[in-house]
Amino acid sequence: PTPLPTQSPRQDVCQHNPNQRIINIEYIHYKKQENKKMEVTITTENFESYKNGDLPLVVDLWATWCGPCRMVGPIISELAKEYDGKLVVGKCDVEENDEIAADFGVRNIPTILFFKNGELVDKFVGAANKATIEEKFKALL
Repeated sequence: PTPLPTQSPRQDVCQHNPNQRIINIEYIHYKKQENKKMEVTITTENFESYKNGDLPLVVDLWATWCGPCRMVGPIISELAKEYDGKLVVGKCDVEENDEIAADFGVRNIPTILFFKNGELVDKFVGAANKATIEEKFKALL
C-alpha cells in the first residue's frame, strides 16, 4: 500500500449529519502499523521472558563492527515482518549483552539462536541468504 502523508488525520463532514465529523480511519490504521515493532531488542534483562513466552523466539546475535552481521541484519528484519504474530524475532548486541552469548557458547557472529518452549532447538552461525535463513524460521513453526 502507498504510504499516507504524515499529516494529522483528515476530518470530513458527514453527509448525513453536517454536525458530525468523520476521521480518516485509513490514516489511523496506517499510524498504528507504522508504530508497530516487528522485532524486539533482546537484553540480559528481558531475554528470559521472551525465551519462555508463548511464541517461538529467534535471536540474532550481532555487533555494530561485524560486517557479516550488517548483511544478515536486514534479512532478519524482513523475516520479522513476514513472520509477525507467528514467532518473536529479536536482535541482541553481544557487546552490550555478552552474558547471553556466553551462556550459549557463541564464539562467532552473526549467530542466530532458535528457541521453542523455552529450549534452544537450533543454531545458525555465519552469513547466509534469505532462503537459507527462512528455512530455519519455517522449521521452528
